[in-house]
Amino acid sequence: MNLSRIATVLSLIGAAFILYIGISYLFTPDTIAPGFGLPAWPDGDAAAFMNLKGVRDTVSGVLILVLLGARQRYALGIATLVIALVPVGDMLTVLRWNGSTATALGVHGLTAVLVALTGVLLIREHSRRDRTQRSDEIGASATA
Repeated sequence: MNLSRIATVLSLIGAAFILYIGISYLFTPDTIAPGFGLPAWPDGDAAAFMNLKGVRDTVSGVLILVLLGARQRYALGIATLVIALVPVGDMLTVLRWNGSTATALGVHGLTAVLVALTGVLLIREHSRRDRTQRSDEIGASATA
Protein backbone atom coordinates (compact mmCIF):
# COMPACT_ATOMS: atom_id res chain seq x y z
CA MET A 1 0.00 0.00 0.00
CA ASN A 2 1.51 3.34 -1.00
CA LEU A 3 1.78 6.48 1.11
CA SER A 4 -1.24 8.14 -0.52
CA ARG A 5 -3.54 5.21 0.20
CA ILE A 6 -2.36 4.90 3.78
CA ALA A 7 -3.00 8.61 4.35
CA THR A 8 -6.43 8.33 2.71
CA VAL A 9 -7.42 5.30 4.80
CA LEU A 10 -6.24 6.97 8.01
CA SER A 11 -8.13 10.15 7.08
CA LEU A 12 -11.34 8.22 6.40
CA ILE A 13 -11.04 6.22 9.61
CA GLY A 14 -10.38 9.43 11.56
CA ALA A 15 -13.35 11.18 9.95
CA ALA A 16 -15.67 8.22 10.63
CA PHE A 17 -14.50 7.94 14.22
CA ILE A 18 -14.88 11.62 15.09
CA LEU A 19 -18.24 11.84 13.29
CA TYR A 20 -19.47 8.89 15.37
CA ILE A 21 -18.24 10.58 18.57
CA GLY A 22 -19.71 13.96 17.60
CA ILE A 23 -23.09 12.60 16.59
CA SER A 24 -23.21 10.49 19.75
CA TYR A 25 -22.63 13.59 21.89
CA LEU A 26 -25.43 15.35 20.03
CA PHE A 27 -28.01 12.57 20.33
CA THR A 28 -26.95 10.26 23.20
CA PRO A 29 -24.56 12.26 25.38
CA ASP A 30 -25.35 10.33 28.56
CA THR A 31 -24.29 7.09 26.89
CA ILE A 32 -20.99 8.27 25.44
CA ALA A 33 -19.82 10.87 27.98
CA PRO A 34 -18.57 8.36 30.61
CA GLY A 35 -15.98 7.07 28.11
CA PHE A 36 -14.33 10.51 27.89
CA GLY A 37 -12.43 9.86 31.11
CA LEU A 38 -13.68 12.64 33.38
CA PRO A 39 -14.95 11.72 36.86
CA ALA A 40 -18.23 13.65 36.44
CA TRP A 41 -20.28 15.41 33.78
CA PRO A 42 -22.46 18.49 34.05
CA ASP A 43 -26.16 17.96 34.55
CA GLY A 44 -29.22 20.09 34.20
CA ASP A 45 -28.78 23.15 31.99
CA ALA A 46 -24.98 22.75 32.15
CA ALA A 47 -25.33 19.51 30.16
CA ALA A 48 -25.55 21.73 27.06
CA PHE A 49 -21.75 21.66 27.10
CA MET A 50 -21.94 18.09 25.79
CA ASN A 51 -23.75 19.43 22.72
CA LEU A 52 -20.86 21.84 22.18
CA LYS A 53 -18.47 18.89 22.13
CA GLY A 54 -20.79 17.12 19.70
CA VAL A 55 -20.84 20.09 17.34
CA ARG A 56 -17.05 20.52 17.56
CA ASP A 57 -16.35 16.86 16.80
CA THR A 58 -18.95 16.61 14.03
CA VAL A 59 -17.55 19.70 12.29
CA SER A 60 -14.02 18.27 12.55
CA GLY A 61 -15.18 15.09 10.81
CA VAL A 62 -16.99 17.03 8.09
CA LEU A 63 -13.90 19.21 7.53
CA ILE A 64 -11.76 16.12 6.95
CA LEU A 65 -14.25 14.69 4.45
CA VAL A 66 -14.67 18.00 2.61
CA LEU A 67 -10.93 18.55 2.18
CA LEU A 68 -10.42 14.93 1.16
CA GLY A 69 -13.31 15.11 -1.31
CA ALA A 70 -12.01 18.38 -2.74
CA ARG A 71 -8.61 16.72 -3.24
CA GLN A 72 -6.96 19.32 -1.04
CA ARG A 73 -4.59 16.81 0.51
CA TYR A 74 -1.90 19.29 1.56
CA ALA A 75 -4.52 21.54 3.21
CA LEU A 76 -5.95 18.41 4.84
CA GLY A 77 -2.48 17.58 6.18
CA ILE A 78 -2.13 21.01 7.75
CA ALA A 79 -5.70 20.95 9.09
CA THR A 80 -5.15 17.46 10.50
CA LEU A 81 -2.04 18.61 12.37
CA VAL A 82 -4.09 21.44 13.87
CA ILE A 83 -6.98 19.09 14.66
CA ALA A 84 -4.49 16.88 16.56
CA LEU A 85 -4.37 19.64 19.18
CA VAL A 86 -7.98 18.86 20.14
CA PRO A 87 -7.27 15.42 21.65
CA VAL A 88 -4.14 16.86 23.27
CA GLY A 89 -6.38 19.42 24.97
CA ASP A 90 -8.85 16.68 25.88
CA MET A 91 -6.02 14.59 27.38
CA LEU A 92 -4.73 17.52 29.43
CA THR A 93 -8.27 18.34 30.62
CA VAL A 94 -8.88 14.77 31.78
CA LEU A 95 -5.54 14.75 33.63
CA ARG A 96 -6.10 18.21 35.13
CA TRP A 97 -9.56 17.32 36.48
CA ASN A 98 -8.45 14.02 38.08
CA GLY A 99 -10.01 11.84 35.44
CA SER A 100 -8.79 8.46 34.28
CA THR A 101 -5.08 8.58 33.42
CA ALA A 102 -5.50 5.43 31.33
CA THR A 103 -8.25 7.06 29.27
CA ALA A 104 -6.35 10.35 29.02
CA LEU A 105 -3.27 8.65 27.61
CA GLY A 106 -4.79 5.59 25.95
CA VAL A 107 -7.70 7.29 24.22
CA HIS A 108 -6.92 10.99 23.87
CA GLY A 109 -3.12 10.73 23.75
CA LEU A 110 -3.16 7.88 21.23
CA THR A 111 -5.76 9.70 19.15
CA ALA A 112 -3.54 12.80 19.06
CA VAL A 113 -0.58 10.72 17.88
CA LEU A 114 -2.60 8.98 15.14
CA VAL A 115 -4.17 12.22 13.93
CA ALA A 116 -0.78 13.96 13.85
CA LEU A 117 0.74 10.97 12.01
CA THR A 118 -2.00 11.24 9.40
CA GLY A 119 -1.24 14.94 8.96
CA VAL A 120 2.48 14.25 8.59
CA LEU A 121 1.81 11.54 5.99
CA LEU A 122 -0.40 13.89 3.96
CA ILE A 123 2.19 16.66 4.04
CA ARG A 124 5.01 14.23 3.26
CA GLU A 125 3.01 12.90 0.31
CA HIS A 126 2.75 16.47 -1.01
CA SER A 127 6.48 17.12 -0.50
CA ARG A 128 7.38 13.89 -2.26
CA ARG A 129 5.15 14.80 -5.21
CA ASP A 130 6.78 18.27 -5.43
CA ARG A 131 10.29 16.74 -5.51
CA THR A 132 9.26 14.35 -8.27
CA GLN A 133 7.74 17.17 -10.35
CA ARG A 134 10.86 19.34 -9.94
CA SER A 135 13.16 16.52 -11.01
CA ASP A 136 10.90 15.84 -14.00
CA GLU A 137 11.05 19.54 -14.95
CA ILE A 138 14.84 19.58 -14.60
CA GLY A 139 15.10 16.46 -16.75
CA ALA A 140 12.80 17.96 -19.39
CA SER A 141 14.74 21.23 -19.55
CA ALA A 142 18.07 19.37 -19.79
CA THR A 143 16.89 17.41 -22.84
CA ALA A 144 15.37 20.46 -24.56
